[in-house]
Amino acid sequence: MARIHDALYMAALAYGSTSGATQQDETINQHIFDQQLDQTELNEQAGAGPAHSIASDEVADVVNQQPDLKLVVISNRIAPFDPNKPQTGGLAAALEPVVQRSGAVWVGSSENRGDGAEVPLPLVKTGAGFAARLDLPAADHAGYYRGFSNSTLWPALHSLPDRMSVSEHDYEGYQRTNDFIAGAVFEVRDRDLLWVHDYHLLPLGARLHELGIDRPTGFFLHTPWPAPDMVEYVPNHRELMKATLKYDLIGFQTNQDLNNYSAYLRTHFGLKTKDGVVTTERGQTRLKKFPIGIDPKQFADYLAADLSAAEQEKVSSLLQNFEGSKFAIGVDRLDYTKGIDKRVEGFNQPLRTEPHSISLLQIAPSSRADVEQYQKYREEVESAINRVNAEHGTDRWSPIHYKNDSFSQAALARLYRAAHVGVVTPLRDGMNLVAKEYVAAQDPKDPGVLVLSKFAGAAEDFNENEALLVDPNHPEEIAAAISRATHMPPEERVTRWRPMMDKIESYTIHDWAADYISELDKSRVTVPADQFHHLGLGWTNEAQMPLYQNYTTALTAFNEVDPADAALKEAAYADVKLSFEALAAPLMHTQDRLWVLPARDSFA
Repeated sequence: MARIHDALYMAALAYGSTSGATQQDETINQHIFDQQLDQTELNEQAGAGPAHSIASDEVADVVNQQPDLKLVVISNRIAPFDPNKPQTGGLAAALEPVVQRSGAVWVGSSENRGDGAEVPLPLVKTGAGFAARLDLPAADHAGYYRGFSNSTLWPALHSLPDRMSVSEHDYEGYQRTNDFIAGAVFEVRDRDLLWVHDYHLLPLGARLHELGIDRPTGFFLHTPWPAPDMVEYVPNHRELMKATLKYDLIGFQTNQDLNNYSAYLRTHFGLKTKDGVVTTERGQTRLKKFPIGIDPKQFADYLAADLSAAEQEKVSSLLQNFEGSKFAIGVDRLDYTKGIDKRVEGFNQPLRTEPHSISLLQIAPSSRADVEQYQKYREEVESAINRVNAEHGTDRWSPIHYKNDSFSQAALARLYRAAHVGVVTPLRDGMNLVAKEYVAAQDPKDPGVLVLSKFAGAAEDFNENEALLVDPNHPEEIAAAISRATHMPPEERVTRWRPMMDKIESYTIHDWAADYISELDKSRVTVPADQFHHLGLGWTNEAQMPLYQNYTTALTAFNEVDPADAALKEAAYADVKLSFEALAAPLMHTQDRLWVLPARDSFA
């Protein structure tokens, strides 16, 4: 605040003389402008790059437009960066092309565990970017990953409190692991933007802030965000939520997720969100929807790509089971949020009324196999499949073909293309890229039909005139949709498929990443000091200064008064002073930015 009040006194000196006040104002502003211009040139020579907003159609274009923009991506898991290896989840599939095309550094965990000692980031070149796989501390890993992340947060975020287990020890391990990751990221603190991903790292932004990292830091949630009453099941939920408000930008998959997050802030902290912005004592956090897409061009390449001999045999052997008949496909991790058990139950019903009418290929690679909840769920799914096959199968035909292993993207593309129905029925899901991959793999002249859970994020993109939307908790709805899809005429299938494909092509994974990076970069969009008159010499974001316009209006009016009219000049100066004090009172310098702050008891 002292700096702001010093600026007020400077302004008073500048306007104290009725003769030449305007000239002195211009002189001071020119000095500030020259000072800032010199600094900008120095930064560009040093590789820091100019401070301005960016926008592009693809991540590569972002980097081309601003080649010195250096991004750090941080997540628990890192993609394999090998098209012949299966992806291990939607997050990895989404971020792999971002890093390879943008030159980003991707920091995440390795398959190994360490002793928690600090070591240099192990950077490995991948495409235009780098991957740094950390050996997370062994002592805390079980509590961090299997415990708090996946036995507490994961079921809570998917609105399944009965699946939760809670341990204070797990929470402590979760926090210490975030501390360790923050310490590792400190090595790349001079890069321009930091983009943190998913629920494993909710408090990471706060840790980075505590270490003095002042670069714009954003967070993207790949899972759903539940209603406030569901978040309340999470131990220390208020502490976690406070930590998330250290981020400059928080991205969500859907409007419902964003609204649920805002509702928690309103319910527990009394914080209101206005135009997607929530203001706290730290500053401002922007909330925005960024629905993840896929790369349809790359998926077309997968369809045309050669498979290894072993995988070609694997795919051909599978497809031989469906020759001359229709089949549906489901591709999910073996996770209780995916609703596979309900899907199998739903699939059983049309087989009773129309025997042999359709088969199901269910691909479900194991997930978190060391977690008891997942072990039990696998048993439940496999028992359900065995019951259906025993009831409807014959020596020569099985209604459900269940594969518990992984497939490459190229192999999946072929299986999607051959399937008449894509069944994507999670109980809850952030987006579910399988739905979009299935659509992208279809033959435009003879597409299949997408059966989609209304609780998947993709259902906010694909409406009821496109996908067949169902409640995944009701097997009878799944059964009716599968039966309808099986008998749907070609004209209706094309009519439904075409707008979904148009949406996929119009907003790809590259658009998603570029939009997020561009929005995060706005955390350092600035008004040069010469345009900010005497309110300090630092940078500010004018959009975050609702009282700034009042001040500049009063200042303009003051400058337009005839210096010879002393009384009017004095009155105009009084207006300038009042508007300046109103502007300056709630401001504080934070990370070289100026913020509008609420009362300090917001978190009481």
